[in-house]
Amino acid sequence: MADGNHTTVTEFIILGLTEDPTLCVIFFVVFLGIYVVTLIGNISIMTLIRSCSQLHTPMYLFLSHLAYVDIGYSTSVTPIMLMGFLRHGMEITVAGCEAQLYSVVMFGTAECFLLAAMAYDRYVAICLPLLYSTHMSPRVCVLLVGASYLGGCVNAWTFTGCLFTLSFCGPHHIDHFFCDFSPLLKLSCSDVSIIEIIPSISSGAIIVVTVFVIALSYICILITILKMRSTEGRHKAFSTCTSHLTAVTLYYGTITFIYVMPKSSYSTDQNRVVSVFYTVVIPMLNPLIYSLRNRDVKEALRKATVRIYS
Repeated sequence: MADGNHTTVTEFIILGLTEDPTLCVIFFVVFLGIYVVTLIGNISIMTLIRSCSQLHTPMYLFLSHLAYVDIGYSTSVTPIMLMGFLRHGMEITVAGCEAQLYSVVMFGTAECFLLAAMAYDRYVAICLPLLYSTHMSPRVCVLLVGASYLGGCVNAWTFTGCLFTLSFCGPHHIDHFFCDFSPLLKLSCSDVSIIEIIPSISSGAIIVVTVFVIALSYICILITILKMRSTEGRHKAFSTCTSHLTAVTLYYGTITFIYVMPKSSYSTDQNRVVSVFYTVVIPMLNPLIYSLRNRDVKEALRKATVRIYS
């Protein structure tokens, strides 16, 4: 980590979203509330799926892992951000910063793969219903979930591996609310001309592959739905896809903006706002999207509530 006669940086200071004391208090309350809702919502989804036998299907297996990933995603960022509001700047070691970046990228990438797996599940259920038990057998589901986490780990190592090759010799203030890759590059005293491209290629490839799977799945789904003669059948098929499409649109829109678009095309403030959305807000919205727009989840929740209060 040393570079010539420069002093080696052993810790960073995360500046956060604002230095205004009043805004820090307001943001602390707001984001604490969002984090609590995120934990309650996603833990409730996981518990509901585990406890209700009618939800023991591949679709809800993926949804339970999506809830777990959202908890990990939010927890990687929000607690440190909250402490930063109280301290007006959060100190973190270089190793801690690398660990946070690894967690954020790992959970974020796993979410991409899980969303693609959920799209494939909907394709098989709607387009190939007679082959569903074969194509979405327990073994296939375990392989898809395992591949999601493995893909997340590999992409996270791409980011942190690039980070390990960099030297930091001052300044050590990160103009962000967590250890994201781009702000760290700005603090490096190494040549980053190649290093900054590698993670973009890795993330871009994952986004392209998973978006292709999702798009192809939904094109086939749309063709199948349009061939249906029953209006009720069409409505039921559409209703099982709308919540997933909403989650996909929100998530991919933001991560594409951050990790694929040229860095010169947006400001640091835009970067922070979009990063808040995909690391903090979306993990809170996902359980709401899937519970409010999903008939099976609402029915299971109603039955669970009746059991509790009966």
